[in-house]
Amino acid sequence: MIFQINSLWQVIGWCLVFAGLILVNEFGRRSKMGGMIVFVIIPAILTCYFIAIHCNAFGGSSNPTMAYMDGWFHYFKLYAADIGCVGFMMIKYKWGIGKEKWFAWWPWFIVSANIMIANVSDIESALAAYKIAGNLSGAWWASNEGVFIYGGWWNVVNALAGLINIFCMTGCVYLYTSKDKNQSDMLWPDMTVWFIVAYDIWNFEYTYLNLPTHSWYCGVALLLAPTFANALWNKGAWIQNRANTLAIWCMWAQIVPLFQLKGTFAAALPRVYGGASKAGVTTMMLYDKAIELYNAGQGKSAEVGKVISKLGITADPSMQSLVAMLSVGVNVICISVIIKKSIQNKCNPYSNEVFKGTKDYEEALARAQR
Repeated sequence: MIFQINSLWQVIGWCLVFAGLILVNEFGRRSKMGGMIVFVIIPAILTCYFIAIHCNAFGGSSNPTMAYMDGWFHYFKLYAADIGCVGFMMIKYKWGIGKEKWFAWWPWFIVSANIMIANVSDIESALAAYKIAGNLSGAWWASNEGVFIYGGWWNVVNALAGLINIFCMTGCVYLYTSKDKNQSDMLWPDMTVWFIVAYDIWNFEYTYLNLPTHSWYCGVALLLAPTFANALWNKGAWIQNRANTLAIWCMWAQIVPLFQLKGTFAAALPRVYGGASKAGVTTMMLYDKAIELYNAGQGKSAEVGKVISKLGITADPSMQSLVAMLSVGVNVICISVIIKKSIQNKCNPYSNEVFKGTKDYEEALARAQR
């Protein structure tokens, strides 16, 4: 098993997150007003809320957001995702610079930037493990997000997969607005199932390696929500829905961080925490111990492994290793298909569409204004 599921409530929590992401995304994508509410008005209100917390309002340092989600990465991820959403709205509604041809590169840029940030995290984890163990066979370290991470060679392999994945985005400037009455979607027809599967496996492995105690939600439910929509009713709009659901999840996690850490719906732990369930170790216990080590300046020391061992946990990176190999393998296959099609069509795959004629491409293009 990839996760240690020991409660029906964990499954119910997963279903609630999955359904919630789809429903809020549908509200945000189907009208200009819905998009403005979800991706402009709510983030603006939250920004005021975050500032107020730092001014000691709403509980100040004891506020859950301040206590558990005050790291720069959490804020950066939220606003980066939301800026991407607003940019996609500008493209589909032809607002301002959204009408300009050069701005069509925005989706490629924002996705590439986010992938590279994840790649840096993977390399950071590998280097932390190397510093502790002297090799990449695996070592525990504690991050500033209160997470015990088991870094190793799998991080390097997944970072390579992420780098390849950037070059699996083709037809980058061929973006369209859907032809329905409300112009609900920004369509990228050349972003077919080839890229989506390669991205999903890579990104799942990224969360599984670097955000293991969150990956039950942000690595499974969050990734499957836009893929599910793209497969069943929203062909061609995967990247828009991916950005939307990511921003929605980041907003939720920022204001209700204990949802996935503590209580009824606490996230299922991944397999790497071998024996955790049997030893009665919870997600919150891991957070408390990890943040204690980090705050003591011991986050990247051998002391982390000793603490983990005392909790009754034995590292089991078997799934980390397997998914890392799958991640790089799928991305190599995807880029190989792109290279082959580019040679056959005698075209640059980034300034031209290479998947014309395929089922995914044609179904997406059929939804576009022409």
